[in-house]
Parts: sequence; C-alpha cells; structure tokens
Amino acid sequence: MLVLLPPSEGKASSGRGAPLKLESLSLPRLTEARAAVLDELVELCAADEDKAREVLGLSEGLRGEIAKNTELRTAGARPAGEVYTGVLYDALDLASLDTAAKRRAGRSLLVFSGLWGAVRVTDRIPSYRCSMGVRLPGLGALGGHWRTPMAAALPEAAGAGLVLDLRSSAYASAWKPKGEVAGRTATVRVLHAPTRKVVSHFNKATKGKIVRSLLSAGAVPKGPAELVEALRDLGYVVEVEPPAKAGTAWALDVLVTEVH
Repeated sequence: MLVLLPPSEGKASSGRGAPLKLESLSLPRLTEARAAVLDELVELCAADEDKAREVLGLSEGLRGEIAKNTELRTAGARPAGEVYTGVLYDALDLASLDTAAKRRAGRSLLVFSGLWGAVRVTDRIPSYRCSMGVRLPGLGALGGHWRTPMAAALPEAAGAGLVLDLRSSAYASAWKPKGEVAGRTATVRVLHAPTRKVVSHFNKATKGKIVRSLLSAGAVPKGPAELVEALRDLGYVVEVEPPAKAGTAWALDVLVTEVH
C-alpha cells in the first residue's frame, strides 16, 4: 500500500543534525528536479526578499520564512514525519505509533512537496516554505515542473498494491495515476453525514485518523474494494460506487458527524 499525503503549511523547525543530502532522499529519479527547485528557491530568497515574498505568496508576518529558505543547504535536517505538522499530522501522530506501525509508515507514506516532489516520512529534510502552487521565475509552475519526473518515479513507488490518494488538488496536479495504477487507486472525500456536504477542518483530521487506523491495525488492503472492507471493519462509515470503466480511480466517501 502506498499512501499519498499533502504536506502542511506549518512545519517544525529544522534539526540540529547533519544538513540535507539530496542524494540520500527516497525516489532518486527526482534528484535532478529537486536540485533545480532548491537552487532557484535559495537564489531567489537570498537575492530579493520582497520579490521572494511575492513569489511565495507570503504575508508580511511570514517574512522570516524567506531567511529560512536561504539556509536550506546548511540547516540541520530531521525526518519529514517530524517536520510536517498541522491538523492531518496531529491526527496521524506518527511519534506515538508502536514500532511495527512506524515501520509500516516508513514503507507506505509518501508526502508530496513543492520543493522535494515527494519524500518518505523517514527522509531527512530541513524546514522550508514552498508550496506546489508557487510559480518560480525560472522553472515556472511547480505542478508542471514535477509532472515528467513524477511520471517516471511514482509508478515504480506504487508497486503492485493499493494507492490511497489523500492529496489536495494542488498536489494532485503533480502526478495523476494512469492506466492500471489508476485502477487500484482510491481517493477519499470526508462528508458530513446528515447533509452530505464536504467538511473542511475535520477533513484533514479524519484523513490523518484513517491512515493511523490502517497502520496501527496492520491492514494491507490489496485494492480499493479491500480498502473499503478494512475501513468498515475499523469502524468508519464508507460509501462507494465502483468506477464504471477500468483504469479509473475509486472515489470513497467517509461520513462523519463532526464538522469543526
């Protein structure tokens, strides 16, 4: 099972250990594309703070994030699973998983990123600010920048099992499963049970809880149909209509009563 996650805007501070080593990150097919984004981002932030703030879409209060980006090559790195914070990651709570579940997380979870493309939660990275929606002056829109290298790297990472796609639309733009891989991919919406409306804040929390539940239970569904069964066994209310044609992702609706 491969679980595709969005990153979080909020991130923990960089670590005190060794700095980033691009060549040590998972999915080595992405190394060249990562280096290109890293080089331009560092140069942009070091050269013109005001322009960098505009390009990155940062408020005046987040100006300090620009200085952080200038130090990406030298700042201490820490596991990505510790760097990413926010609602989804709070609900997932990787640190409190037991040893076996943590090993499963290291094998299964892939976090998409405007800067790194995608990393496993065990990959060591510094804290940074660069969303997938950014358009860098040289490379252009990052969603487009990542499509070709992702098309080479992600089918291999997906292997032959289930792909559980929990990304937001901006990060989904970097790679869309196709063909046979799409046929074993499932996306998830979180709906308010009484109204069938999409929830906002609790959407992220529910997705984090879903991933935690699967990891803790040691569930390894082989495909979308098995995922539906596994989630129902874990107490989730799931509605699904299998796709009408082959090579199309399954769309699952998870119903919740809390909407905050």
